[in-house]
Amino acid sequence: MITGFLLRALEGKIIIAAAILVAIGLLVPALNLLMPPESALHIPTYIVSLLGKYLCYALLALALDLVWGYCGILSLGHGAFFALGGYAMGMYLMRQVGSRGVYGDPILPDFMVFLNWKELPWFWHGMDMFPLAMAMVLIVPGLLAFVFGWFAFRSRVNGVYLSIITQAMTYALLLAFFRNDMGFGGNNGLTDYKEIIGFNVQADGTRAVLFALSAIFLALCLIIASGIVRSKFGKVLVGVRDAESRVRFLGYRVENIKLFTFVVSAMMAGIAGALYVPQVGIINPGEFAPANSIEVVVWTAVGGRGTLIGPIIGAILVNVGKSYFTGAFPDLWLFALGGLFIFVTLFLPKGIVGTVQQYLARRKDFARAADSDGARTDVKTEPAPAAAE
Repeated sequence: MITGFLLRALEGKIIIAAAILVAIGLLVPALNLLMPPESALHIPTYIVSLLGKYLCYALLALALDLVWGYCGILSLGHGAFFALGGYAMGMYLMRQVGSRGVYGDPILPDFMVFLNWKELPWFWHGMDMFPLAMAMVLIVPGLLAFVFGWFAFRSRVNGVYLSIITQAMTYALLLAFFRNDMGFGGNNGLTDYKEIIGFNVQADGTRAVLFALSAIFLALCLIIASGIVRSKFGKVLVGVRDAESRVRFLGYRVENIKLFTFVVSAMMAGIAGALYVPQVGIINPGEFAPANSIEVVVWTAVGGRGTLIGPIIGAILVNVGKSYFTGAFPDLWLFALGGLFIFVTLFLPKGIVGTVQQYLARRKDFARAADSDGARTDVKTEPAPAAAE
């Protein structure tokens, strides 16, 4: 079963894309750690962390593409799953600080000591164990997606109404996590990390490994997403996107199909958030902001929804542009982002990768038609056989 899944997933372009990601995940750390700083090939540590952040965003865009590009669910709340995965990782990292914090409390994080908390909340217990924390990275976003999807999809909420509800969900979480009594650091969030599984989180080697893990997990999730959309289930998934009522009429439980895809996508977003936090060094309620989820939609649209590879490219390109614009022209970035989205909507509705695929398909059709016309001409001009004497 697993072998068949992998064989369906590994089409040509997915193999190439996954191989490129793994190669980048090995090459960039090697250039950072092995090349001397004065070498032209040396990649500084801050660049490694910045590229790792881009890969985490690419994984988030891939997660959105699975539900939007192939299931037709425009989620404006995927930033919530990303942030929840980040908070699970942040809680683990905060528990690793111990007595090295500002207040020196071996159990309570600094913000709890500052707020006069007397004991550790129940949901923080066990988060000092790496396996449990990593399980929470998947379970918490997946559980939220399951509960939300269970009610939304069985109520047959679709289209813009579903998008608004997902946006309301992430905004509600934003307001909740801003409160100090929630036990997640309030407005300041979780920061000042020291180590991860015994390694200094600020060390060059640790950051190089985190970058490599980001590239590898992105490649792995790309293969998983490809296996899903290229399977029989994936064909039904596209049917739900294009003609939900017909698929329902054929006897499929559409709500279950949507629910499964939504949960898998949320778990991918949670992994992205967990890889993002140790590389950036902070997680706060701002990650729940609806504007962040809308940005993910822009990345996916720019790269090309329904292509899997497109959202990865779109996320990286847009965030590279964001890094440049916010440094050189900070007041113009939002205008540039809005203009980019309008341009793509009007002139590249299928995104970068989708437009390229459409162009190549048309060229192939023209070449096939030309070959057919040439064959018919050859048949018509072929001389008649000589009459028998």
